[in-house]
Amino acid sequence: MTSNRRPQNDPELIIFTDLDGTLLNSSYSFDKALPALKLINEKRVPLIICSSKTSAEIEVIRKNLQNHHPFVSENGGGIYIPKNSKCQIANAKYAIEELDKYYLIKIGADYADLRTALAEIRDEGFDVRGFGDMSSGEVAELTGLNESDAELAKIRQFDETFIFEGSEASVEDLKERINSRGFNYTQGEYFHIMGNSDKGRAVEILKMLYKTEDANVITAAFGDSLNDIEMLNNVDRSFLVQKEDGSYNRQVLDEVKGCIKVDGIGPVGWNKAVIELIGDLRIV
Repeated sequence: MTSNRRPQNDPELIIFTDLDGTLLNSSYSFDKALPALKLINEKRVPLIICSSKTSAEIEVIRKNLQNHHPFVSENGGGIYIPKNSKCQIANAKYAIEELDKYYLIKIGADYADLRTALAEIRDEGFDVRGFGDMSSGEVAELTGLNESDAELAKIRQFDETFIFEGSEASVEDLKERINSRGFNYTQGEYFHIMGNSDKGRAVEILKMLYKTEDANVITAAFGDSLNDIEMLNNVDRSFLVQKEDGSYNRQVLDEVKGCIKVDGIGPVGWNKAVIELIGDLRIV
């Protein structure tokens, strides 16, 4: 009888990944990453989605990926751990809310407080509009999502996505206004206002929950933009995929030491790098 367990002390890989622009292309497709996704499933490697998307959006994507691992929503605001996960929930040093299918660790701010702060900043003369100010049709037009997916993008809990057309100088002023209210700011494809949460904190918590006494765990992360910096800085191996125009985000490379530039745009590069990583580590 063959065991499904890895031999003791063989390396166990955990992969954290961004979605938009990384595992998903500009049309929200992961088809170019299918060979690597198949290999991940064969090797039983946990693939943990770590995205600015809402839990409602991520659940749809996880279903399409046949992914059953924990995930992180809204730039680290919420950590969702399936009840059948191998995570050591008892190791969590945070309050845990029990949902129907998940244990939820909340580290993000309350969405209503973020909306209030954004409204105050708008009253101070900054032309900001959040997803909460838009209809699902407007969000669909802005993002390229279909209207039903745009509706899921509006079901926010810990992070408000917003647009701002100001100059670089005024962006710095905007960040100061956000910080003065006790909130943080990040930027991916859009701007985000959030609490004391980021993808890196979520990764640290999940690493702790996966840790066992005899495990030889190696962590890797894949991203493409500024809101991935903290995630990339909190793993053993970090990878930056090319953006749609073939470029790499220079600030990410400057701030993440040892970050590997992946040859390939979004899921094309992701696919190539994941296959090489699993081969290099000789994951059994």
